[in-house]
Amino acid sequence: MKQFMLPVPPDKGGRVCLSGDDYHYLVNVRRLVPGDVFNARLPSGEGVLVRVCSVEKGRLAGVCLPLPGEREAADLPGKAPVPPILLFQALPKGSKMDLIVRQAAEGGVREVVPFYSEFTLPRIGEGGEAKRERWQRIVKEALQQSNSPVSTSVRTPGTKDALGRYWQNLREQHPQALGLLFHQDPLAKETLHDYLSKEPELVVLTVGPEGGFSPGEAAWFLALGFKPVVIGNTIFRVETAALYAAAAVRTILLERTSWITRSPRL
Repeated sequence: MKQFMLPVPPDKGGRVCLSGDDYHYLVNVRRLVPGDVFNARLPSGEGVLVRVCSVEKGRLAGVCLPLPGEREAADLPGKAPVPPILLFQALPKGSKMDLIVRQAAEGGVREVVPFYSEFTLPRIGEGGEAKRERWQRIVKEALQQSNSPVSTSVRTPGTKDALGRYWQNLREQHPQALGLLFHQDPLAKETLHDYLSKEPELVVLTVGPEGGFSPGEAAWFLALGFKPVVIGNTIFRVETAALYAAAAVRTILLERTSWITRSPRL
């Protein structure tokens, strides 16, 4: 059953009140009436059940109940806890970012951070806040459809310098943060398994626009402590690269209790 993303947490009594588009979706689309129960997820990511108490005057009132039997992937046999995964995505052309955001939400990415790189075509500051609001609506739809337990958020597009400052703040808060630079040139000296075997407390994936990153940009990221990664010899479309990277990293992290890295033979 699809989950509903609650826009705000419940009050101290566990009660929620929904109106506007949320009311329309639950009452007119899903046809919920008092006494019905539906799956929902709080802004914190916690799964709950919501029992509908009343439906009147454009407002749905309900009470949040524990979701019995809910288990995160980390509780499943052979699965390990997955640290937060963030995506630093250089803005691509046209509406490709919409698909990237949707796939990131479905793939368990905690936060999408769009930024303007050297090869980015959209102009800096061009409708940034309006884009973020649209992307948040796309995220909500994706989370409700996919039942992902990760509450994805999207930041307003910023400059590369602002991105660098944000990365430094993340490293101050998470000393074991791992930054991965997915690059088209063979800069990597270690494998993805090698990087992820060090048990990072936060993983940042950095993906370029059409044409990738310039040599100067790649050097800039490496100077900030990012680790270069090249996956195979396939050239991905920009809307595929982030999904591929997130899927590869998340799968390796989920299964890291069942594999070990071996030192290369001398």
